[in-house]
Amino acid sequence: MKSVLTVILVSLFAAGAQAQKETPLPKDLPAYGPQPSFQTPDVKASKLDNGLMVWLVAQPGLPKVAFRLVLLGGLAADPPGRPGLSELLARTLNQGTKTRSARQIAEEIQAAGGDLGISASRDSTLVTTTVLSSKTEPAVSLLADVLENASFPDNEVALARRNLSDSLRQREAQPGFQANRALARALFGSGPYSTIAPTQDSLSQMTAEELRQEFARRFRPDQAILVAVGDFDPAKMSAMLKEKLGTWKASAAPATAVNAKPPAAPPHAVTFVARPNSVQTTLVLASFGPLRSDPDYEAADVANAIYGGTFTSRLIVNIREDKGYTYSPGSNLDTLRQAGVLRTQADVRNAVTGASLNEITYELNRMATTSPTEEELNRAKRFLLGIEAITLQVRSAVAGELTELWLNGLGPEGISTYNQKVSAMKAEDVDSAARKYFPASRMTIVAVGEEKVIHDALEPFGLPLQSPK
Repeated sequence: MKSVLTVILVSLFAAGAQAQKETPLPKDLPAYGPQPSFQTPDVKASKLDNGLMVWLVAQPGLPKVAFRLVLLGGLAADPPGRPGLSELLARTLNQGTKTRSARQIAEEIQAAGGDLGISASRDSTLVTTTVLSSKTEPAVSLLADVLENASFPDNEVALARRNLSDSLRQREAQPGFQANRALARALFGSGPYSTIAPTQDSLSQMTAEELRQEFARRFRPDQAILVAVGDFDPAKMSAMLKEKLGTWKASAAPATAVNAKPPAAPPHAVTFVARPNSVQTTLVLASFGPLRSDPDYEAADVANAIYGGTFTSRLIVNIREDKGYTYSPGSNLDTLRQAGVLRTQADVRNAVTGASLNEITYELNRMATTSPTEEELNRAKRFLLGIEAITLQVRSAVAGELTELWLNGLGPEGISTYNQKVSAMKAEDVDSAARKYFPASRMTIVAVGEEKVIHDALEPFGLPLQSPK
């Protein structure tokens, strides 16, 4: 959620920057005002007898409640020979239970004022809904039925498989998806995190019976958390959740552990994906960063904001504003349960493919070797704290932030810890993280585009050029 809001705000800043070129701001603007004090959500944490974690955040006012349930086990937990099975499972989870049809599920959740969102990531399966406060009991009853009794009807699975095949074909034609798939393999080899989506071959072999087996294996309360944020009485909500979800039982077999720990370092090489007749090259540079629970995570996050994570960052000013090589470059610090990834992407004109990689390399190394100015540091800190403050105004986003903390092995106090550490961040803390994570020599590179363009432009860098494995 935070990354989505970041993209939105960066886009708004981009529009503002263009307007500023046309109408310059007056000189001698006043200094920043004081940073508003941060209000941490009051989380009441408990655990049901069946092992389900429950975090409740009561926020009176708007009569709605956001629910977010996360279960461990996503794409990284898919069985051998079935990469991407989790994505089909997520698409069919709400297509029928022992007592409800797909249509009944859709109509009942809509009658509660919401819908049921289900998706799979590499680490988890996510179920979300936001409903009217007066309709929480029927909504949770429906949610419990889906979590315990999903039936995966053969006809619904067949339809979902065809639809997923069509959407996958569309994704596979996009250079960004091609780059992400090649990057996952370059970073993680054949490990569990190397899968970001199904393949057409694996999808064609998936069956409804396989989904039922995976559902029985993975959907267990002792591997899940439910977060509720909104207008409710905590005691009544707790009692209702215990009644509706307390009967959910885990399989007798022990939970399956996923070992997705990445290799020590990715290869410092270029993986190219040929895309004939492409007029642009998609460049992605990435290496391993900190885990969300690592003590230098916040310092790396501030460093990333200075390097390429905001519209006024060094990278964007360099290759967008000054040189016009690309419209929307940027960088992200992404976290998985067992790996962190520092990632830079830029879609550049063919003619400046080599020049763009040169400037990205320069900015990575500049980040690793030069301290931020006081203005850069303050601007990055205010941006990150501002994003956090905006995020936590939205109930579904509060739920999302809390489940992300749990997924990464942290408690609800992680929200206040993040803000305290970012607020207190010093230049030397950023320098230490930048030296550790940002040198260009740590990066593996993916280039998607016209093969001859990529070879001619990147050959002078002296790096091995290889096709995806």
